[in-house]
Amino acid sequence: MYRFGKAALNITRQASRQVRYGSTTTPDFHAKYGTAVLVGGAAFCTAVWGYVLTQTGLTWNLSPVGKVQPIPWRQAEEEE
Repeated sequence: MYRFGKAALNITRQASRQVRYGSTTTPDFHAKYGTAVLVGGAAFCTAVWGYVLTQTGLTWNLSPVGKVQPIPWRQAEEEE
């Protein structure tokens, strides 16, 4: 158990050192790729929702106000 605790403590020290002195990624990542990632994510989201809305045939249960009509009452036929 002692070895595990020592290893865990070493990992946390290493992580804090990376945060303090810069992580493994370059600080230019967001400046270089941030806009492309944002635009790509927006395009993907729009494409998926476009497909869902137009091709899947889902019924979206929109408001029935003015669309639902009562079924006419059927009179029982009298037999003679």
